[in-house]
Amino acid sequence: MKFTLLALLLLISGNLFAQTIEKEKIDNYLTYIENNHAGLGSVSIFKNGKEVYNRSFGQSQLKNVKYNKDTKYQIASVTKMITAILILKLVEDGQLKLDTKLADFFLEIPNSNKITIKNLLEHTSGLGNFAIRDGAIWVMDKVTEKEIVDEIIKQGVNFEPNEKVAYSNSAYIMLRKIIEAKHKKDYNQVVIQQITKPLGLKNFASVASKPTNTFKSYQSKENNWTEIKDIEYTNVVGVGDIASTTKDLNIIITSLFQNKIIKKETLEIMKPTLGKEDWGRGLALFPYDENIFYGHSGDVLGSHSRLIYNPKDEIAIAYSTNGEKIPTNLFIENIVKIVYNKEFKLPEIK
Repeated sequence: MKFTLLALLLLISGNLFAQTIEKEKIDNYLTYIENNHAGLGSVSIFKNGKEVYNRSFGQSQLKNVKYNKDTKYQIASVTKMITAILILKLVEDGQLKLDTKLADFFLEIPNSNKITIKNLLEHTSGLGNFAIRDGAIWVMDKVTEKEIVDEIIKQGVNFEPNEKVAYSNSAYIMLRKIIEAKHKKDYNQVVIQQITKPLGLKNFASVASKPTNTFKSYQSKENNWTEIKDIEYTNVVGVGDIASTTKDLNIIITSLFQNKIIKKETLEIMKPTLGKEDWGRGLALFPYDENIFYGHSGDVLGSHSRLIYNPKDEIAIAYSTNGEKIPTNLFIENIVKIVYNKEFKLPEIK
């Protein structure tokens, strides 16, 4: 009898948190944003591997735009998490090592004889940001792969490998090219083979797969949302080109932490070391008070995404927006506070 009672108490305490996510409070928060013309987007929340909340907001304010639950968002640099997974699957399969040199593939890249796969993954390579040239974004219209590589070569390195951490879009271009070289396939085909099909994703695609039913980017002027030009996504394959729904994003990160994509040991390589690193090797650290999440963020000119997972509570939160007034950090911080039943202030909207 005592064992049965103890087991029941443990079961109740184990499920207590899942029962306290107050969906009405999340609805009220998103309705406040929607009613004040402060954002367009979608939020999905998973608990214990299942979706417990999903809502889009603000999209009805777009003029002459058709959309549904399967309409995708540009997830920008959340794409890098996928690229890191694909690289580490090659490491698992013995086709690469973390200390493999970039020179094994691209000798022409500066410092390629010193830069390792690990350096590229964790932003310690010293390579820069190919997308910025002469202080401006130059990849708004389609450019060639050669032009991109030439720009990476021209920019050179900002420091020696392992000297410091500096976010590098150029590093992830090189990782994508390594994936294609090893698989002898285009990046979008590898994504389908390794991610989309195994996980049964319905709304997740790299740009070369020509995803349809995808939101454009918008900005607000006098409470009217107007479309803006964003970067040309074919210029950022493997770096920021994937389109997805928030539900599919949560399926990916939940599957990742359930070791359905890579092994537990490989996941530990991806994660930043607590107390020592903010960036790991494809995953970043997102602390909210005592609640520690891992994931990735993504930002282009008009679209922004955040995908985070708390392994302690098995909570996944995916947020994508194609038009914002409230910064992503603040938006997600408030969602996390609601999920954990903490006080928060409604953001001031100007």
